[in-house]
Amino acid sequence: MLQQGRIHPYEGYPFKAVTFPVRVFGMLGVKEYIGTNASGAVNPSYSPGEIIAVRDHINLMGTNPLIGPNEPRWNERFPDMSHAYDPELVAFLEGLGLKTGVYAAFIGPSFETPAEVRMARILGADLAGMSTVPEVITANAMGMRVCVLSCPSNMAAGLEPEKSLTGQEVLDKMSETSEALSAIIVKLMDRLNQE
Repeated sequence: MLQQGRIHPYEGYPFKAVTFPVRVFGMLGVKEYIGTNASGAVNPSYSPGEIIAVRDHINLMGTNPLIGPNEPRWNERFPDMSHAYDPELVAFLEGLGLKTGVYAAFIGPSFETPAEVRMARILGADLAGMSTVPEVITANAMGMRVCVLSCPSNMAAGLEPEKSLTGQEVLDKMSETSEALSAIIVKLMDRLNQE
């Protein structure tokens, strides 16, 4: 199944709506969830347009999509997140030459401040963004293997002090990298189809 686009908490949607497509995938028997996102590079060794395999995340959104009444058909009350991103799939992507990184999720829609970026780096983040983590938590809770590809579209706030961040820059960089991202997803799908 393929989902084109998604909704975000920063658009005013509740987490239950943001994660609804993942719930549908899980109820239909989907076993793997592959996500993509645009991000800011917190790690100064990353370059805009590079594609990074996410190996873990830090949820700084201030909430969790599993809050509320428990539905046993969907997940355990307290799902384990020790391997939120499937280690075998991350290793496969590393084998393709991708770097791996930790994604820090902020609620948005404002870009992070330089102080918030420094905080994220101290906490161990390599990337910062405003999406993905609610879906990843939900997919894990439903027993799916998860893999996320992140494209830093810019250096995070404060890493290039003379430069202002814009939403248009994000869209332009994602357009430039879409072909390379698609090629990686095709290789990943081939790998999954061999299992």
